[in-house]
Amino acid sequence: MAKLEPGGREGVLSLVSLPRISLSPFKELARRTALALLILMLNTFIVWLDRDAYIDNTAGDGVQLLDALYYSTVTMTTTGYGDITPVAAHARLMNVLVVTPLRIGFLVLLVGTTIEVLTKEGSRSIADLFWRRKMRNHVVVIGYGTKGRSAVNTLRRQGESPEKILVIDQHASAVADANFDGLAAFQGDATRRELLRRAEISKAKQVIISLDRDDTAILTTLTVRQLNPTAGVVVAVREHENVPLVRQSGASSVVTSSETVGRLLGLSALGPELGTIMQDMLTGAEGLEVHQRLAEPHEAGQPPSAVQGERVIGIIRNGTLRRFYDQTAARVEIGDELIVVRRAQPPVRDAKHILGAFDPDS
Repeated sequence: MAKLEPGGREGVLSLVSLPRISLSPFKELARRTALALLILMLNTFIVWLDRDAYIDNTAGDGVQLLDALYYSTVTMTTTGYGDITPVAAHARLMNVLVVTPLRIGFLVLLVGTTIEVLTKEGSRSIADLFWRRKMRNHVVVIGYGTKGRSAVNTLRRQGESPEKILVIDQHASAVADANFDGLAAFQGDATRRELLRRAEISKAKQVIISLDRDDTAILTTLTVRQLNPTAGVVVAVREHENVPLVRQSGASSVVTSSETVGRLLGLSALGPELGTIMQDMLTGAEGLEVHQRLAEPHEAGQPPSAVQGERVIGIIRNGTLRRFYDQTAARVEIGDELIVVRRAQPPVRDAKHILGAFDPDS
């Protein structure tokens, strides 16, 4: 569904862009304009071809090509000045059988386009309202570049519903990509409070900030944290020296992209297999992946090594991470969250999310 206006413009109401496959509005408008001109030219040709059956009551000099175009224009628009009229019986019959249906088609095309535009804008506003009312405990991803898209893919592989993921990006192409991937999206500047409010940022459970500039990421983190003091805010930065600033801005977790890539390069240089294993766990598309889940009741009381089909590398208990070598993590307890390495699960893509699960017209 096409968006109305970028959320970053002053005084413009930003509406959510929901997944839907549709024609470009400019192509559709051009198609309808061409069809209207074709109807007008066809009517002009019919009148000019039978020009001897018409009379010009004003000039009295016959009907020329320009007169035929003039007659067709006032006829198609139902203006009807009456200065040029058909006088022959067959010309009047032609007007009844051919020209009148063309006139009706022209009016339906003209009025229908206007009504459709108004209807679409109204339906977008209604869809935006219903979307905002039901959006709770969702994940907001700010920046849908390579990092943001990878984060979303990881969330979906971990079982997060696409209906609970919202994208914010300044670029129209990124919003279109998010819609194609089955995600709702806003286009605009994420440092603007109004846009974040319309994205229901205050009700989000997680916010992922993956922008290209560290200074923008810091400002966005400050704005997000002011609007939502409790959500988890994960921020990606390029430079390590900016990590303290991001943490002071309110980030729950900070990932240094350049340092992470550099470490992976170093490990790959030490041993290609080591680099392969690390990249394997980071990508999660095949091979191995890292997963976090609640402990099952039958696992309570057992050592982490007894968990079947997975390797426990950490336990989160009472909000504290205990690594596998920690003596306090010798037994799994009810309520623990386990961080495990397991075989990567194949991605599950539901076609309805791509073809328009959010589309109110579908």
